[in-house]
Amino acid sequence: MKSLTTIGILFLFVLHLEAQIYFPPKTGTTWDTVSATQLGWCASEKDTLIEYLDQTNTHSFLVLHKGKIVMEEYFNGFHKDSAWYWASSGKSLTAFLVGMAQEQNLLSITDKTSDYLGNGWTVAPQAKEDLITIKHQLSMTTGLDYQTTNQDCLIDTCLKYKADAGQEWYYYNAPYRLLQDVVA
Repeated sequence: MKSLTTIGILFLFVLHLEAQIYFPPKTGTTWDTVSATQLGWCASEKDTLIEYLDQTNTHSFLVLHKGKIVMEEYFNGFHKDSAWYWASSGKSLTAFLVGMAQEQNLLSITDKTSDYLGNGWTVAPQAKEDLITIKHQLSMTTGLDYQTTNQDCLIDTCLKYKADAGQEWYYYNAPYRLLQDVVA
């Protein structure tokens, strides 16, 4: 009976949690919103924040609370459908997803990249390619030659050996972007 009571309490707790979580719709563009005032936030400072964001050449600013939009502002000719290349922010998001995947035991940052992308994902000699781990991709120490005509080229012929993984640091987008395929 004690086990049934515990299971019942856990079930009610999960139902309560699910009732508190909001996920935006899979189709359409309308998200639920919640005001700063409803959350007890200092709404009187919103104008000061907007002025600061505008003066610092911000393009867009979004605040979410439990999936609901609290604040959504656009500046300098930008709007919600504007495209913007955000490589450095993408790196942060990618690193976060890699960390989540590791936390869920789906990968380890010490795993060889070829365990996920297969052998020959570069044109480096196989022994050199096998030295490259997810951690090397995260830390931009893959040893792949960044001196290429297209830093974003993801095909094997663009990914050439320069040094052993872990020996040198290069700010090189392509190996980092391939982490998205590793996670997938």
